[in-house]
Amino acid sequence: MTPPVRRDLSFDMTDYLVIGSGIAGLRAAIELGQHGRVLIVNKGNPPESASEFAQGGIAVALDPEDSVEAHMADTLQAGKGLCRPEAVEILVSEGPARVQELIRWGAQFDRQRDRYVLAKEAAHSSARILRARGDATGTEIMRALLARAEQTPSIRWLTGYFTADLLMDEGRCIGAVLLSDSDRIRVVGADAVALATGGAGQVYSRTTNPPVATGDGMAMAYRAGCVLEDMEFVQFHPTSLALPQAPAFLLTEAMRGEGAVLRNPRGEAFMKRYDPAGELATRDIVSRAIWQEMQTGQVSHVYLDVTHLDAAFIRERFPTITRTCLRYGLDITKTPIPVAPSAHFMIGGVKTSLIGETSLEGLYAAGEAACSGVHGANRLASNSLLEGLVFGARAGAAIASARKRAVERPRLESVAGPRLSEWIAERSFFPTGIETAMHRLRETMWNQVGIVRDGTSLADALKSLDGWISLSAVPIASQSEGEFKNQVTVAVLIARAALLRKSSVGAHYRSDDPGPGKSPESRHIAFRLFDHPEGYWA
Repeated sequence: MTPPVRRDLSFDMTDYLVIGSGIAGLRAAIELGQHGRVLIVNKGNPPESASEFAQGGIAVALDPEDSVEAHMADTLQAGKGLCRPEAVEILVSEGPARVQELIRWGAQFDRQRDRYVLAKEAAHSSARILRARGDATGTEIMRALLARAEQTPSIRWLTGYFTADLLMDEGRCIGAVLLSDSDRIRVVGADAVALATGGAGQVYSRTTNPPVATGDGMAMAYRAGCVLEDMEFVQFHPTSLALPQAPAFLLTEAMRGEGAVLRNPRGEAFMKRYDPAGELATRDIVSRAIWQEMQTGQVSHVYLDVTHLDAAFIRERFPTITRTCLRYGLDITKTPIPVAPSAHFMIGGVKTSLIGETSLEGLYAAGEAACSGVHGANRLASNSLLEGLVFGARAGAAIASARKRAVERPRLESVAGPRLSEWIAERSFFPTGIETAMHRLRETMWNQVGIVRDGTSLADALKSLDGWISLSAVPIASQSEGEFKNQVTVAVLIARAALLRKSSVGAHYRSDDPGPGKSPESRHIAFRLFDHPEGYWA
């Protein structure tokens, strides 16, 4: 029997609870701050998110020679027939206004004289990538949003708290149960909860994501009974640093947009053999091409070469990348960069409406944790920051509008008190060696549910994961245990969806059926714990 919880316990109420503080979470919180009290919860201390590490830029049709129609066409083409057209239309048509709003709030994007510098990236028909400080766009956007949030008196912060689970009452989300790194338990009630917890790259052994990207929002929403969709579509970034002892640091695809060339160990430029667009093919094609070269040559990496470009230009255009590589003894202006693909972006997630509503009353989602339908089977480069801005704002506005219809607030103590031991345990129920278990899980996902998959490898992965599935219902005693639970949940859903979708499309590639998907596989795969845990075609 689960022992009673005897930790420091407190109850708190707010109007709106935002879990996560990346671009989507901050933009939602800023919107909500105009209508009531907002509490932003972040498990990092200081707050950390993938948003701040975004290098390439934000895709938006600002140039007079560009158009939202062209941006929409490029996004739909990259999505391989699985985008939600109305969501894409919202993204590209509302995007310019959201970016201009960000500029009014102080975001400083790179300019030449009186015009913004716009770069071109893979699969874009026009130069529409707005950047800041060369390759620090995410950092600059986060700076502007944080400053705006700090100027909003109704926004409070709670850092260093891990969200153990959502708090449900008769089918409605009314808050969350939090666990601090000092063992304090805090139950927070709210009229509505916004999930903006980011992605799940940490389920793979190679990822560009920060350590906090453990799929928390997706997993807790699934446990609460929410619908998740498109989980098989994991986007692998083609070029991340592949040096011994170095993290899988992302090397923006803007480098290829500026003329960087991919070469195999023999020095051969190989991309034209895989796609006429060469280095500017979509990410799924480039990742698989690199993977194939690595398999053929039995090597751990290929090379990204900028040595033929002007050294001063490279240092000015990519200062963060230049400095980072120099820390590992690599001067990219003189030596090609060892690179290999890494897990980068979760296209699937918590299924939402066009205003961030999930299938559960009172629960909303935005950003990488959500599946709004804008990316389809393959995300167009630099659309993710725009998605966070546009759909974060839309979710915030929808939550504020719905508040007047909210039911009477329940007493937190009566709802959460008797059930706390379901979420938080006083002692660990997990096997020893959780770090070893995490390593095994990530290696399983990388080797068997990675860039190239097949039915046998996926079935084997699910067998390996089976031994951990029961842990998803066990109460946690620490953040690391909660993160492991969440990674198991997300990993299982990715593998199940990948096994169900037997044909290849976009970021999902089956070597046992490499042809494009046919009906019914042109539809979406969804999961819901209580009636469709194995997945269904939606």
